[in-house]
Amino acid sequence: MKFVSTRHAAPATSLSQALAAGLAPDGGLYVPEHRPQLQSWSAQGSFAQTAAAVLAPYFHDDALERALPELCEQAFDFDAPLRPLATADDHVLELFHGPTAAFKDFGARFLAACLARLQQGRERPLTIVVATSGDTGAAVAAAFHRQPGIRVVVLYPDGRVSPRQAHQLGCFGDNIHTLRVAGSFDDCQAMVKQALGDRELQNAVPLSSANSISLGRWLPQMSYYAHAALVHQAQTGHVLNLVIPTGNLGNAMAAILARAMGLPLGQIALATNANEVLPRYFHGEAYQAQTSVATIANAMDVGAPSNFERLRWLYNDDDVALRGAFTAEAVDDAAIREVIKRRHDLHGEVFCPHTATAVARLEHLRAAGAQGHWAVAATAHPAKFESVVEPLIGQVLDVPPALAALLERPAQAEACAPEYGALREVLLRG
Repeated sequence: MKFVSTRHAAPATSLSQALAAGLAPDGGLYVPEHRPQLQSWSAQGSFAQTAAAVLAPYFHDDALERALPELCEQAFDFDAPLRPLATADDHVLELFHGPTAAFKDFGARFLAACLARLQQGRERPLTIVVATSGDTGAAVAAAFHRQPGIRVVVLYPDGRVSPRQAHQLGCFGDNIHTLRVAGSFDDCQAMVKQALGDRELQNAVPLSSANSISLGRWLPQMSYYAHAALVHQAQTGHVLNLVIPTGNLGNAMAAILARAMGLPLGQIALATNANEVLPRYFHGEAYQAQTSVATIANAMDVGAPSNFERLRWLYNDDDVALRGAFTAEAVDDAAIREVIKRRHDLHGEVFCPHTATAVARLEHLRAAGAQGHWAVAATAHPAKFESVVEPLIGQVLDVPPALAALLERPAQAEACAPEYGALREVLLRG
């Protein structure tokens, strides 16, 4: 399997080379040269075994192919349970049981396992540069912490992440360098993309990315949707429909690609916060990136979703077909708060603000007559957002042990201007 750029101006490359590069030389995102179609799927085996089966076509003939089962066992040593909600035929896919209590742990740990193997025997260290709107940076930092031959530089928008997210981002030290940027996530993301496209800088400091623009983050996220769908179909005979809260579109694109491969996934509905770039597009407006708006679902505060390029690639830039395949709905802060409070009061359910956007979307779909079995992707543990959730439900949330351990560490982050020159200086500093 070879990988090509969404912008069609870079040569095809191997999976290992695409993982190491992060971004294609023409500024595009790497995608598979062709989309494998697998006709026979089985629900037997562990989560890691499902992941290896789903990822196998993409690793074919690559240097990492023989190591794929081991990489999956190493990265996916925690579960992603599908649990029923109180409302009939509704479920929640809990993706927050990893070390930083967010779904980003799956992709970050898999990418770290791949890059650590590729780095073996190399003299020059690799620098991973990553922008985060809240959860990605901590997951990447945890996955790469103290990995030999790898340095990580994390950028996050100062004042636009939750206090516990900010603490996680700055609590690692060692080979993890955290920058609090006086700007938005979109500023951070633009700085990272500029660094990855800076040939002169790359010659001095080999760089890669761990954002969802990276194949190593995007592809393994198919695994939890695949495993949940296969197990659910085996147990109930029903295809699983999904509601996915999304900002940069990476998590949603993983589900979309899994479905395109032939996995038993039905409808895929998207939910955003008050950042309405995607809802406006799917309602018929031209795609137009916008300045991001700060919300209580901060990990989705994205005004220029990078993975929209991959979505258009999958549909051959056919806007009619793309708009016919998906819908997206924005959920504002007031509605997020209302869902968190009401679902707890009625059913004892507790959601983080991001998951609550998807629950609100599911309720609207049901009200409009949606049938079948549905699952909401629960992207983070609510305890990461205690300042939002606890006042609404009137109780203190238990903190998962792994998250509690991170919160006990001292944390610090370096102030950084929202300008590429400031980041470049840090990267050259070593």
